[in-house]
Amino acid sequence: MMTKYIFVTGGVTSSLGKGIISASLAKLLQARGYRVTIQKFDPYINIDPGTLNPYEHGECYVTEDGAETDLDLGHYERFLNTPTSKANNITTGRIYQNVINKEREGAFLGKTVQVVPHITDEIKRNIRILGDSGEYDIVITEIGGTVGDIESLPFVEAVRQFRWEVGQSNSLVIHLTLVPYLAAAGELKTKPTQHSVKMLLEYGIQPDILVCRTEHHINNDIRKKIAQFCNVNINAVVESIDASTIYDVPLLMLKEQLDKTVLTKLKLPHKLEPDLESWKDFLGRLKNPTSDVRIGLVGKYVELPDAYKSIIEAFVHAGAKNECKVRVECIHSEQLTPGNAVEKLKGLHGVLVAPGFGSRGFEGKIEAIRYVRENNIPFFGICLGMQCAVVEFGRNVLGMPDSNSTEMNPDTANPVIGMMEDQKNITNKGGTMRLGAYPCDLKKGTKAAAIYGKTHISERHRHRYEFNNDYLKQYEAAGMIPSGINPENNLVEVVELKNHPFFVGAQFHPELKSTVANPHPLFINFVAASLAYARKN
Repeated sequence: MMTKYIFVTGGVTSSLGKGIISASLAKLLQARGYRVTIQKFDPYINIDPGTLNPYEHGECYVTEDGAETDLDLGHYERFLNTPTSKANNITTGRIYQNVINKEREGAFLGKTVQVVPHITDEIKRNIRILGDSGEYDIVITEIGGTVGDIESLPFVEAVRQFRWEVGQSNSLVIHLTLVPYLAAAGELKTKPTQHSVKMLLEYGIQPDILVCRTEHHINNDIRKKIAQFCNVNINAVVESIDASTIYDVPLLMLKEQLDKTVLTKLKLPHKLEPDLESWKDFLGRLKNPTSDVRIGLVGKYVELPDAYKSIIEAFVHAGAKNECKVRVECIHSEQLTPGNAVEKLKGLHGVLVAPGFGSRGFEGKIEAIRYVRENNIPFFGICLGMQCAVVEFGRNVLGMPDSNSTEMNPDTANPVIGMMEDQKNITNKGGTMRLGAYPCDLKKGTKAAAIYGKTHISERHRHRYEFNNDYLKQYEAAGMIPSGINPENNLVEVVELKNHPFFVGAQFHPELKSTVANPHPLFINFVAASLAYARKN
């Protein structure tokens, strides 16, 4: 069977949720027995989001093979429970870089290099990579940005050419658009959708399905009107109403029969009815918690929830598993001082210190950790959060008040956290950190080994600095145990405190592997420990 291609475009405004619609459709097709993957094409010129400020673009999601990608890939993995790779996220920057490299090699035989055909050919080549792998029946490609943006034009043109090449029933376009509600008039308006589709038509693309984002239900008259003015069948006008959780969207799309419409248009057999029992079970637990727990998220980008998207979703998965509502309370690390830490952290049942880079907010994180360590409040540190725990322990337990990370103070007398050897001569910032999945051996008898239920694990990384092994014996003697070690280079991956209900720091990013089907054990156990603390206090 030839691979089928679905393109998801957006109109009227950005942030309508193309990623969630793509992931939900993929989930339904997967639940019917199809092998599905999703890729995201981002129209910006950065090669990848690795060098972008989280305020600009939310978190940077890291794949198993070490690609720094758009946060939508996190949704794809959480919904589908299958890993993505660098082939799943392409930016304009990468497309142009590939074409320019070829031009420098003389690969175009002296031809003038142009947007059409050279850039569009490179985009089409990237659309095909996953389809040609033989691993997937259906490839969903989400085109970032909004139709009409200058940046996304080459992508839209490439889609037009691609559809012409693969033939009618081998591809389709889903256009996600907004049907706003005007409170003064008391009605929904279809004009923005009409304009958006007209613009798509100007570029030579007739959408096959319209998904209409709306705050109010769309009645049949409005569906008829949209269908008539946008040249689509009435059953291809799909309502996507605001949902209380993103995990409702697959069921809402099932109700709207989006998956059936797609299969019919692609001339694919409907196979089985989608099996969503475990998904519904997860939703049932998510929506009917028997208890709740307050967990502080200490970080420096907390004004933008998307900056910690994977962590927040990992709490959703772990909360459902524990049948408890996790109330994540964001605490800005820059506003934490020795004087106010107690006040700001009072009443919390657990504290997670988030990853990040740079010295801003570093001392606030140290203060938060001191408080939870001394008061036996469950603590979980990720990446920089783990490094802060090491620095705090050095300062306040080992009696080395100048303990620090060389990232914060290159001249510290006690560099308990230092730069990794292979990072020392790197000048380029983009894509040069320790990235992607690495093995880790857990020591028998430790909390980490008990949590995972095994001693060999693999987790994803994104860091330049590491625990300085010169201090290992001192830390162990004082009760901070290195319970996870990388077998290849002896890097400390996990630290934990002996006499504490839950005090775990991880150099890797466990949140990147938490999915609806497989919530991450570290998060499950951290939530369980916070719940136990809440019941005692």
